[in-house]
Amino acid sequence: MPFDTQHTASYYAATARSTTPYPSLDGELTADVCVVGGGLTGVNTALELAERGLSVVLLEGRRIGWGASGRNGGQLIRGIGHDVSGFARYVGQDGVRYLQQAGIESVALVARRIEQYAIACDLRWGFCELANTPAQFAAFKAEQEDLASLGYRHETRLVGPERMHEIVASDQYAGGLVDMGSGHLHPLDLVQGEARVAHGLGVRIFEQSPVLRIEHGPTVTVHTARGKVRAQSLVLGCNAHLDELEPRLSGKVLPAGSYVVATEPLPEALASKLIPQNMAMCDQKVGLDYYRLTADRRLLFGGACHYSGRDPKDIAAYMRPKVLKVFPQLADVRIDYQWGGMIGITANRFPQVGRLTQHPNVFYAQGYSGHGLNVTHWTAKLLAEGIALGQSQGLDVFSAVPHLTFPGGKALRSPLLALGMLWYRLREALG
Repeated sequence: MPFDTQHTASYYAATARSTTPYPSLDGELTADVCVVGGGLTGVNTALELAERGLSVVLLEGRRIGWGASGRNGGQLIRGIGHDVSGFARYVGQDGVRYLQQAGIESVALVARRIEQYAIACDLRWGFCELANTPAQFAAFKAEQEDLASLGYRHETRLVGPERMHEIVASDQYAGGLVDMGSGHLHPLDLVQGEARVAHGLGVRIFEQSPVLRIEHGPTVTVHTARGKVRAQSLVLGCNAHLDELEPRLSGKVLPAGSYVVATEPLPEALASKLIPQNMAMCDQKVGLDYYRLTADRRLLFGGACHYSGRDPKDIAAYMRPKVLKVFPQLADVRIDYQWGGMIGITANRFPQVGRLTQHPNVFYAQGYSGHGLNVTHWTAKLLAEGIALGQSQGLDVFSAVPHLTFPGGKALRSPLLALGMLWYRLREALG
């Protein structure tokens, strides 16, 4: 089976440096921990556990990095993905400060892992938040001040509308906030590289081994079509692809489609003009646009999150008007790659991390709501602490934030949320 089967092959699948194959599970194994899911959450949890000396089996239903971990926008951006100050009533002010610091330190954790294990993944520093309105630009000043109060050690600077062409060759924006402590990379190369590191540390990795059912108890037994794993602890890192494997969790995360295109390689002069400082970019709309240049000078442009459960028939045709609204100068540029995939959305846009109350040896992390590249690494560390040490203060903080189950059951979750997001978009359009 080809590596990438959702829509057409992604740019990442076509350009990955190496996609190491692993066997499917055939037989019975025992381990300290069984990890289900071969994305950034599962791979990094397995790696963290192996670094702590535990034996680990990792089961992936497709290929390592097949889901959002290997097909996202590649933007390594600070933050948990939500204004965490609103969770003070659950975690207190100290907990809020911890979450704010975690949003910063998670990026540093990714950078350390890349450096420690010499993972080649085109890491490049520099990111600019793009304001669609003057009010959004004014809010960037408070964000910059908040970062300073947290001791943020990287350069940040406000860019007014009159200087935005120094950052991006578009007339769409009312200003920006540059952050040199965030950046972009090749996510499939990252997760594949991390899987090779984990494997080298003794993690037994199996692909094409979807989990069919779980037997709970003091020892967890995880069943695949041709094998099973018995373990003292279980980690569920399936995110948008959990389906009904664990009903206590599946109703709390909504799979939503997100779509990306990549152009043909651009002439060096044109690429340098479009994004002169080669930063990652993301705007502030409800249905946000995010984009950047790749290492081979393509414009990679994504967004258009869909909650309806229906994918566009032609992603390139769907995304091209969005690209041209930002960059009309690309009217004659060919789109070489188009792809989509599912991300896990939570009702409060905050990741769900913890253990099952009914089965305390079952841990999980999911629902990154589009901010998973850095946060997965942080939650993996917390899960490994909770399993290896028996406790984790950070895991306790994340777990203290309650999460709603999407109403309406499996059949109605997507339509109901689609209606809600339509209301937000209408409110945004009306100003």
